[in-house]
Amino acid sequence: MADPYSTLGVSRGADEAAIKSAYRKLAKELHPDKNKDNPKASEKFAEVTRAYDLLSDKDKRAKFDRGEIDADGNPAHPFGFGGGGGQGFGGERYTYTRGGAGPDMSDFDFGNGGADFGDIFEGLFGGGRGRPGAGFGGFNARSAPPQRGANVSYRLAVPFVDAATLAPQRITLADGKTIDLKLPAGVENGTQMKLAGKGQQGPGGAGDAMVTIEIGNHAFYQRDGDNVRLDLPISLVEAVKGGKVKVPTVDGAVMLAIPAGARSGQTLRLKGKGFSTKSGGRGDQLVTLMIDLPSDDDALQRFAEEWSDERAIRSQLGV
Repeated sequence: MADPYSTLGVSRGADEAAIKSAYRKLAKELHPDKNKDNPKASEKFAEVTRAYDLLSDKDKRAKFDRGEIDADGNPAHPFGFGGGGGQGFGGERYTYTRGGAGPDMSDFDFGNGGADFGDIFEGLFGGGRGRPGAGFGGFNARSAPPQRGANVSYRLAVPFVDAATLAPQRITLADGKTIDLKLPAGVENGTQMKLAGKGQQGPGGAGDAMVTIEIGNHAFYQRDGDNVRLDLPISLVEAVKGGKVKVPTVDGAVMLAIPAGARSGQTLRLKGKGFSTKSGGRGDQLVTLMIDLPSDDDALQRFAEEWSDERAIRSQLGV
C-alpha cells in the first residue's frame, strides 16, 4: 500500500480531526454504492480505509512514523535485522565486516575462549553429529505458518432507536459487499463486533473485519445505562386533573396515566421500554413530567389573579 498520509492527502503532522475529515470526504466520494460501474473506485475505497485504519490508531501510527511497521501494518524488519547489526546468540549484539573471501568472524564473541567454529555451526545447523531430524539449535525445524491477511477496521453509525431495539444494520465492506449485522444485547457506544474472515486476504487466509459501533444522539431521548429518559410536556389541566396521554417510546407510542396533582419533575416509569441488557432483558423508559404553561393566555392570567397559594413551598430551601 502507498504511504497512508499521501493516500488520505494529509501531512505527517495532521491531527486526528484532520485525518478523520479527510477520510470521510474520500470515503463519501469513493463509496462502492456511488461507483458501481467503476471497480477502481472500490479498490481506492479499500486503500483509503486501510490508510485511515492505520493513522487513526495512535499506537500503529507511532510505529509507522518510527519505521517499525510498513503501510500495511506489517513489521518493517520481520526477522530483526537492521542496518549495521542485529541480535546475536543469548541476546548479545554482533556486527560483522565482509572481506574479499567471505565474512570476517573475528567480531563474534561466543564466550568460549576460542571454540571450534566448525563444531559450533555443525551443531547449530543440524550437522552429521546431530541427532536425526534435528534442526537449528537441536530442535525440529518447522517453517512458520502462512500469515493471515490484515484485519480491517470499520465504524458503523447506528441510530439511537435502532440500537435500543436491536434493529438489524447493513454495512458495506471495502470490497463493495454488504452484510446485515445483528446487534448484540447490551450494545453500547464503542461496542466492537468481529466479522471473521472479512478482512484482507493473505497466504494463510483472510483477516477479520472489526466493526466499532457508534450510537447516534436523539432529538428527545437520552440514554441512562439500560434506561431511556424522556422529558414529557403536559398541560396545567393534565397536571391538575390527571388522565391518560400519548407518549413516544423506542417501540412506538403508548398511553401513560398521569396522576391527578402531578408536579413538574415527577418521574414515571414505563417497564421494558429501554435498551436491551446483556442478560437478555430490557431497561425501562423514565418519563419526567414538565408542566408547560402558555405565555399569553388571558383566562390563565385571570385565574392567577383570583387564586392564591399560601403554602411555604420554598421553606425546605431555607428561604
